[in-house]
Amino acid sequence: MAFYFDAEHRQQIETLRQRFTARSEWPTWLLLIGVYAGWFAILLNSAWLGRGLSTLLLIPLLVLWLSLQHELLHGHPTRSTLVNKILGYAPFAVWYPYTLYIDSHLRHHRDDDLTVPGVDPESRYLTSANWQGGSMFERSLHRLNKTLLGRFVIGAPLALTALALEELQRLRNADPQAWRMWLAHGCVTLPMLGFVARFSILPVWHYLFLISVPALSIAMIRSFHEHRPHVHPEQRTVLNEAGWPWRWLFLNLNFHLVHHDLPGLAWYDLPRVYRMHRERWIARSGGFVVRGYGQFWRCNGLRAIDSPEHPFH
Repeated sequence: MAFYFDAEHRQQIETLRQRFTARSEWPTWLLLIGVYAGWFAILLNSAWLGRGLSTLLLIPLLVLWLSLQHELLHGHPTRSTLVNKILGYAPFAVWYPYTLYIDSHLRHHRDDDLTVPGVDPESRYLTSANWQGGSMFERSLHRLNKTLLGRFVIGAPLALTALALEELQRLRNADPQAWRMWLAHGCVTLPMLGFVARFSILPVWHYLFLISVPALSIAMIRSFHEHRPHVHPEQRTVLNEAGWPWRWLFLNLNFHLVHHDLPGLAWYDLPRVYRMHRERWIARSGGFVVRGYGQFWRCNGLRAIDSPEHPFH
């Protein structure tokens, strides 16, 4: 429990954790069942739904799955790391092996390293050397990725390209962990894509590039400006007071500072804990508050929100 919570606040959080909802984790179980059942139901009924409607249903379902995978790696709905890993291993979103996501995301939760290029695996910033040494084209791509529209359009391709370059290098270096991870990922992904090809009207290329990549692009909106460089680690993480459709897709991770301070708190309790002491959270964030993703669009749809160059690393 972070040091700044007083006794009253700690007791309120502990009371939430003792409720039947938190003990049973039924909302997370219900979501898991719903996503698995929904994925199979949409594909098996895709001939009746049609390619367009099947696509429109699967994209948000995959975004929700990515949010659920995040919830699973933080210890929900069971206390067993192995059970949660099995529950979250399904490669519905295809591109990222779940074990790779677990390792990189847990490193991201070292708050003292947030946003530091080369240290925080989820940093969107570059060192001065990399920024100054980049070509004009590379700089333009990074600047475009700092706009919300650019983030949506090129964020996923840039991330997948970086993933491919890094992981291919590990494979060329005969990294045994990388080989085991990608072979295991392939062993579950190929049968899944075979199921798509055999039991739905969706071609595999359609699922890969017109469903999975757009889902990743929407998920990229959440991380558009989740963190900023700041000398105080607690003031690097945003509080985004988003509307319910986004909160639902992202499982309340828009209240990102609350999640970073209390990573074991379940997704359904994040808004309640934030509202209990909203002003205190805002003060802790140093005023790093956004009034929903619409604010990003109005202010930074076509204008970079900050520089890709990290200001002090």
